[in-house]
Amino acid sequence: MQATTVKVAAVHAAPVYLDRAATLQKALALMGEAQRHGAQLIAFPESYIPGFPVWAALWAPIHNHDWFRKIAANSILADGPEMASLAREAARLGVFVSMGFSEASRASVGCLWNSNVLIGDDGRLLIHHRKLVPTFYEKLIWASGDGAGLQVADTRIGKIGALICGENTNPLARYTLIAQGEQIHISSWPAVWPTKRPGSGENFDNIAANRIRSAGHAFEAKAFGIMCAGYMDRAMFDMLAAGDPAAAAILEQTPKAITQFVTPTGMATGDALQDEEGIAYAEFDLNACVEPKQFHDVAGYYNRFDVFDLRVNRSRLQPISWASTDASEQREACGATADTMEPALYGMGAEGGQ
Repeated sequence: MQATTVKVAAVHAAPVYLDRAATLQKALALMGEAQRHGAQLIAFPESYIPGFPVWAALWAPIHNHDWFRKIAANSILADGPEMASLAREAARLGVFVSMGFSEASRASVGCLWNSNVLIGDDGRLLIHHRKLVPTFYEKLIWASGDGAGLQVADTRIGKIGALICGENTNPLARYTLIAQGEQIHISSWPAVWPTKRPGSGENFDNIAANRIRSAGHAFEAKAFGIMCAGYMDRAMFDMLAAGDPAAAAILEQTPKAITQFVTPTGMATGDALQDEEGIAYAEFDLNACVEPKQFHDVAGYYNRFDVFDLRVNRSRLQPISWASTDASEQREACGATADTMEPALYGMGAEGGQ
């Protein structure tokens, strides 16, 4: 039986920058803290493990080879030991966990994706999504994803979906989740998004841009929104600035992202965090998703399906296929997908599995 009221948590915390093992341990500790405060769903920021590649905004690509090697070495497999640890802890705590991570590939030591998973309260993998299009300078780090993860998981605490950062600007991706009855939408964001040098004009305003997109989606979907942004601590700042005054100035003057929550009418609710590391909490009464549907139900009567036709390819893209082997052998040869994960920890999740 689905709950009507759910307590959610959004982790506004820095990773142990580019250290996947240490960041994993921090994530496990934060999951425990959120659960002790009553959270049933815990969201982490974009690319929390092992951290967001801010350096791609600070220097030309020719200066960033060492950074790329570091993130490649600290990216994790979707069915690797780090993910298994997260799944075991989610099951032990009885919580749902949304985790952003830089995903490695078995098919290539240099192919990475900006990915997010939703893990069920029994440790099963419900959704494994790769960001459809890396945004701006992210293209120097991550490959384009596919539609396999455009899923909404139908869980005991509601129908949960997620998109990563700039995907929340993509109306077709958002509508794909809306049309699956999404009630809780998780949007994950980096701690900072540098776009201009100091003195060269107004920088990208993380606060306004993220709030507009999150509130807009909540209003159109008639769903609650979790805006989970990263946090840049001093250790992360010092690594990125690395004695470069120009880089330090850019980081200091770039607006910090905010973590907060929005209602199905687009209004703020619950806690908000920006300048301090911590965990934000809110309570969602899913009954509040119903009444606004009387006004605009874009997946129901407030649409014209005789005029519009959206088709989504949910195939998981693979770099190679074998004419002489079966599908399970192809998946093993080509790389990590949700289908290949350890049955004791992962599996098909109702309508949200893959």
